[in-house]
Order: sequence, then C-alpha cells, then structure tokens
Amino acid sequence: MSMHEPGSREVEREERALPSNLRRDQPLVPVDSVAGRALMAVIAILTFLAALSAGAAVLAARASEQWRGAVANEMTIQIRPDSRRNIEADIARAVAMAQAVDGIEAVRAVPRAESDKLLEPWLGTGLDLVELPVPRLIVLKLRPGKGPDLAAFGAALRREVPTAILDDHRLWVRRLSTMASTIILSGAAIVFLVLIAAALAVAFATRGAMAGSRDSVEVLHLVGADDAFIAREFQSRFVRLGLRGGAVGGFAAIVVIALLGWLSSRWSSAPEAEQLQAMFGAFEIGWSGYVAVILVAVVVAAISGLVSRFTVRHYLRVLAWGAA
Repeated sequence: MSMHEPGSREVEREERALPSNLRRDQPLVPVDSVAGRALMAVIAILTFLAALSAGAAVLAARASEQWRGAVANEMTIQIRPDSRRNIEADIARAVAMAQAVDGIEAVRAVPRAESDKLLEPWLGTGLDLVELPVPRLIVLKLRPGKGPDLAAFGAALRREVPTAILDDHRLWVRRLSTMASTIILSGAAIVFLVLIAAALAVAFATRGAMAGSRDSVEVLHLVGADDAFIAREFQSRFVRLGLRGGAVGGFAAIVVIALLGWLSSRWSSAPEAEQLQAMFGAFEIGWSGYVAVILVAVVVAAISGLVSRFTVRHYLRVLAWGAA
C-alpha cells in the first residue's frame, strides 16, 4: 500500500491543477451553477407563458365549437311590441307559420317572464319591465340535414307579421368563427415567439458556458476529444435544464388552469359566471389542452438541446478557424 502512496498523491496534485470541470467524475458543463439555475428559471417562466397561451387557444377552440354547434342549429324570431297590434296574436301567427315550414323541427315561444329574466344581469332584479318595449322571442330548432328556405320564409313572415324579424344567426356564426380564429392564431403566435425567446436564451447561455470553458475545451481537443463528444456533453446538460424548467413551468400552468376551472365551477351560480360560462363554456380545456401544455414543455426541452448543440458546433468551428 505504501508503495502506491507517492503516485496517488502525484495524481491528486495533477488533478487539482486541472480545471474543476475536467477533474474526475465532474461534468464538463455544471448544471447546478448560478447561471444554470438562472437559465432554468427563465425557461420555466417562458414555458409557463407558452403553456398558458396554448391552453387559452385550446379553450377558445372548444368554446367556438360549442358556439357554432349551438347557434347553427337554431334560429330566432323577434316580435317587436307595437301599440297598434296584439303581440300575443302576432306570436301565435308566427309560431303557426314556423311549424308549417319544412326543415324546422321544433318551435317554442319564450314566455314573457323568461324574456325579462334574460335582462336581469344588465338591469338587475326586482324591476317592472311592463312599460319597456321588450321584444318577444320565438326559438326555432332546425332539423339536421337540409335547412329550410329562409328567404321565402322571411318574406312570408314579414307580410303576415310586420313586426317580426327572422334572425338565422349566420352573421353571428361568422363573427364568432372570426373571433375564435383570431384568438387561436394569437395564442399560436405567442407560443411561437416564446419558443424563439427560449431558443435565444439557451443560445446565449451556451455561448457563455463555452466562453467560460474555453480552456477545458482546448484541453479536451489536445487529448483527442472530437467536436461531437463536446457537443453531446453540452447538449445533455442543456436538455436537462430544459426538462427541469419545462416541467416546472408546465406544472405551474396546469395548476393555474385547473384552479381557474375550479373557481369558475364554484362561482357558477353568480350572474357574471353565467355570462362567462356562456362565452367560454365550462372553462375546461380537456385532455387535448393538457396534452398541448405537456407538448409545449417537451418542445422547450428539445429546443434547448438542439440550440445548444448547434451553438457549440458553431463555436468550435470558430475556434478551429482562429487556431488555423
């Protein structure tokens, strides 16, 4: 044992003379450094924002599908009050005409009390709306398949009931589709920009790590390490950073989305919550939304690895050209 002690001490002295990242069992690129933790925090924040944007896009898509499914299968007839006409007789006449139209499956005249209740979120409760000229509504449910001849039905309705207005909701469907498409495209654009920001952050961090490890890289070249080995070392470290940051940011986004869904269910009895639920549905993104959030986190990790690899390759080529 004593014969090997001088040699082992000499090895230890030589090892202490090396840079810390070239010593035995030490990684080339430390992950738990201050710069690594700062980069992981940046990646987590960017992933959180991108995941929220993706969840909002999925929520808008689901809400738009519900809107179009509900609106496209219904029409309404508004009967405006007129002091010279009997509004109840006009309602009965419009209902009879709608029931005779081929393609209309069901007809329902909305009672006055129900119509007044629709105004409570804006006007409040306990108001006497008898003197207000509130239109009466007739809801028409269309039969699936071939729709009715709306032009002929609308013209006949105006002749028989001049105060009636047929609303086929096609304008609202187009507006809702346009609004939903705008929200979805905006969410996708935000996700794309956040991913670009993450790539730039990883690129700058990789260049900084390469600049700090330049001596170590030159030593590795001297002992025969090729560029692929060095690039793999940096790539593996930044992939781990990307996975950690992406997992933290994605988990935080899932928690926030789930919390908002829980709060919306708790406040479902309030009039404001009813309006929000009518617009966004039950505020649930479903499995597809959670898959999108997880996919964003995975993409961030993949971008971290690829960008670091390309950056290291480019940096090594620059070093090689400078040495030549």
